[in-house]
Amino acid sequence: MEHTCAIQLKNITKRFGKVVANDSVDLTINRGEILSLLGENGSGKTTLMNMLAGIYFPDEGEILVNGMPVTIASPKDAFANGIGMIHQHFKLVDVFTAAENIVLGLEEEGKLDLKAAAAKITEICKRYGFSIDPNKKVYDMSVSEKQTVEIVKVLYRGADILILDEPTAVLTPQETDRLFDVMRNMKADGKAMVIITHKLHEVMDVSDRVAVLRKGKYIGDVATSKTNPQALTDMMVGHAVTLNINRPEPEDPTLRLTVENLTVYDAMGVKRLDNVSFTAMGGEILGIAGIAGSGQKELLEAIAGLQSISDGASIQYRAIGCPDGNPGVQLVGKTPLQIKQAGVSLAFVPEDRLGMGLVGTMGMTGNMLLRSYRKGHSVFTDRKAPRKLAEDVMERLDVVTPNVAFPVRRLSGGNVQKVLVGREIAQEPSVLMTAYAVRGLDINTSYTIYNLLTEQKMQGVAVVYVGEDLDVLLELCDRILVLCGGQVSGIVDARTTTKEEVGLLMTRFKKEGSKDE
Repeated sequence: MEHTCAIQLKNITKRFGKVVANDSVDLTINRGEILSLLGENGSGKTTLMNMLAGIYFPDEGEILVNGMPVTIASPKDAFANGIGMIHQHFKLVDVFTAAENIVLGLEEEGKLDLKAAAAKITEICKRYGFSIDPNKKVYDMSVSEKQTVEIVKVLYRGADILILDEPTAVLTPQETDRLFDVMRNMKADGKAMVIITHKLHEVMDVSDRVAVLRKGKYIGDVATSKTNPQALTDMMVGHAVTLNINRPEPEDPTLRLTVENLTVYDAMGVKRLDNVSFTAMGGEILGIAGIAGSGQKELLEAIAGLQSISDGASIQYRAIGCPDGNPGVQLVGKTPLQIKQAGVSLAFVPEDRLGMGLVGTMGMTGNMLLRSYRKGHSVFTDRKAPRKLAEDVMERLDVVTPNVAFPVRRLSGGNVQKVLVGREIAQEPSVLMTAYAVRGLDINTSYTIYNLLTEQKMQGVAVVYVGEDLDVLLELCDRILVLCGGQVSGIVDARTTTKEEVGLLMTRFKKEGSKDE
């Protein structure tokens, strides 16, 4: 099938100080085609697309739209050339309706006619297979509905070249399938689409062609039908990478955490967790699945002492080596400092890496020191041990940084995550909790994290892994606890369940005859 060229990038170079984000990149985007853009963290994918969206301006090179050179100096210029980008983090006003968000910022003569706008939105939805109520408030919408609003917003503005950055990061399998059906409908209508994702099974499912960037350079492209995940990974990394997640059987699983009747309200009085009960065993990885906002974040924070817990709950902790008959330590009512002072060996990798996990202005040494500064008995802080730990983490996890004093906020997302996970594992915990440990990370870094978690499991640690990629949850974990609306909708064996069953539990629908463990 012949494709018409929509966009040509010629010798595009973008620098940030001494860092070359894109180095003489040549790329073609065709109409009636879905192009996947792949690359490790820091390879320049989003930077390149942000230049098409008018967020950045190239230092060198030119952009051609429909064969004509254009200047894209702002998002307004991008829309004028039919280019719209749907960002990973939605840019919507919660108190506005879908229609109000879609028309927000448009210059129209006379009084704004929301009824006419709603009619046009409905027409767009029917044409491509979207399902959205133009009069629904954003704060009442699911994540997939919000994403639909973002896509319709760029279509409403006349975009026929769409860029989607990590569009399935927080979608259930069913929502992902619906999104891909819509994308195929738009492709059939002649739209040009670029999808940035780290999920190779999605690349193989939805794209027609794959382009690969490595360290800012364009490596090449290949027809999706003529490649496979292993070959794509080798192109991204530059050498062979093993894509199998090692999942050994749990050896002598031992009770580490018993959570009973856990109920949590947020600061606004909204119930985030409702009577949650489960156990976490040493020597296993317990996965936590659920659509965004189902209580995953609050669950881990409650165990770590960061959330106020309602009366009647119990979180019982038992350390590695705890003798039989010893009930362990009750965590409810304790602050993080009190939990530590009680001898509880608990490590927590939070969702917010730089907001809650690390101090961005400090280097690796300073961030290691945050975990150990109370150990000293002198008035002077011991910096030798944290520096040694920082150097060990840098070497073992291949953290790319000029030195251990370099501010972590200036590292790539993957390297920041390695620093955080490395620091927490170095505490030799009995319970290790991670929230979205590989969100936004490239496949090579992701597998490094998976292997680290499995190593901890084999040392008798209870690993609690909150993840959004169901394929990984099914391959990495031993059991999966599914949350829906703050409640436990099921606990399943990861070796025998299916992605469809977990997806149904995430929306509280259960197949006939399925049973919780």
